[in-house]
Order: sequence, then structure tokens, then C-alpha cells
Amino acid sequence: MLSHLRGRVEHKQAPWVVIDVQGIGYELQVPMSTFFHLPDIQQACTLLTHLVVREDAHLLYGFHTEAERMLFRQLLKVNGIGAKIALAILSSISVTDCMQAIHNQESDRLTKIPGIGKKTAERLLLELKGSKSLNEQMSQFNLPSSPADNTPAHHSEIRLALHALGYSDKESHKACQNLPENTTVTEGIRHALQQLAHT
Repeated sequence: MLSHLRGRVEHKQAPWVVIDVQGIGYELQVPMSTFFHLPDIQQACTLLTHLVVREDAHLLYGFHTEAERMLFRQLLKVNGIGAKIALAILSSISVTDCMQAIHNQESDRLTKIPGIGKKTAERLLLELKGSKSLNEQMSQFNLPSSPADNTPAHHSEIRLALHALGYSDKESHKACQNLPENTTVTEGIRHALQQLAHT
């Protein structure tokens, strides 16, 4: 089992990143929380990893922190939650916010995340609420009592759209900082493009 990779960033385009480790390029998918911590191309980088083995593929996932990887692994144990949805959760809310939602059984907080409906959110909350393993593992991390990231869930979608249009991480992050409250994804993309056009 691969525990981590240490090398240089060869390529990155959310949610994908390629890490060159002594001439071998490892392709990973990462949540946006990790993507925005990645250094520039050709800079040194270390990512914690999780390998998913399927009949048709071996998929590698990377994480900036152990808390992110631990939560990702716990999410995969929930019936109906695959790696794609687990990544969407980590891309949309912080580990602290997710743990608070689980503790308080706040399904509305999760249904704002793309790909998660009411039934899926309720099942996730129910299964993880009683997970002694999750509580024991997360207790070792000094997570802040208040949300570490107040970025609305749909901002990750807007950032992904801006990346697809060729804008850099810094440009998309800056554009999303000035978005009006309660904006929709479509309106947010339009507003962000207007902001970028004047920079």
C-alpha cells in the first residue's frame, strides 16, 4: 500500500495532479482543499495517498493532511458513497465542518454539495454518527472548534469552471473571494469572469 509520495509537481489541472518521483509520474486525484495547497510546477511536494483497486483500474488519491485522508477513508465505508462523492465533500467543506455536520446531523449542510441528495446525506450522517472508529481517529487531530474555511460549497464548482477556461489557481481563488452572497454557480462564473477581465 502506498502511504505517501514525495517528488515534484509535473502537472496539475483540478482535480488531477501528476507527481514526478525520480522519473516516474504518479497521477492522482485530489480534493480542492488539497489542490489549493499544491506548490507551483516543478516545485517539491509531498502528498499522503490512498489507493483504490478496481477490476478495470488502480486509482490513486492524494491529500494535504492526514485528517483529510482519514475522513476520505471513512466516507468510502458509507453505503452508496464512492470516491467521486467523497472528493466532492472534501472539496466543498472543511474536515471540521463535515465533522460538525455529522455530530449535529445537519443534512441540509451536505445537500448543498454537488452529487449529494437528501437520502444520501441522511444515510451518510446516520452511519457516521455512530462510528466509534471515526470519532477515535479524528480525536487525534487538533481541529479548530470554528469552521476553518467559510467558502460556500458552490465556489469549488466555480473555481473548477475557471480552471477549465485556463485561469490559474491564484486568479480563480481571488475572483471567488469577491462573489456576492447567495450567488448561483452560473451567476458566480459570470461575475468572476467580469472581475478577471478588469484585472
